[in-house]
Amino acid sequence: MNINLNKRDPVYLQVVRYFKEQIAIGQLKPGQEILSRRELANQLKINPNTAQRAYKEMEAAGLIYTEGNLPSKVTENTTVLKNVRKELIAGAVDTFITAIEPINVPLNEIIELLEDKYTENNHQE
Repeated sequence: MNINLNKRDPVYLQVVRYFKEQIAIGQLKPGQEILSRRELANQLKINPNTAQRAYKEMEAAGLIYTEGNLPSKVTENTTVLKNVRKELIAGAVDTFITAIEPINVPLNEIIELLEDKYTENNHQE
């Protein structure tokens, strides 16, 4: 598990975002068991209460579920899974729009630049 934690955002939210990203790209599959809270805290060298808070947040959002004393698992709810991807994309678009608004670039120019950059990045991989 490789999370680059920053000092800006609450750690538990960074953990939640990491899990969302892993779900969106298919690294975490529906129904897959995830680390226990204690294991996560040990791996990331974070406070166990922080790991607990991240899991609680993910359970409240329906991203994971826990049945009794069994390990937590990634949701199998397809609506939730689709919404994770949409949420991440919408967040990236919002950040981009906020950054580019002051430059006052016409939409067609933005689209052209995005297409060029997207194509360029996909050929580098």
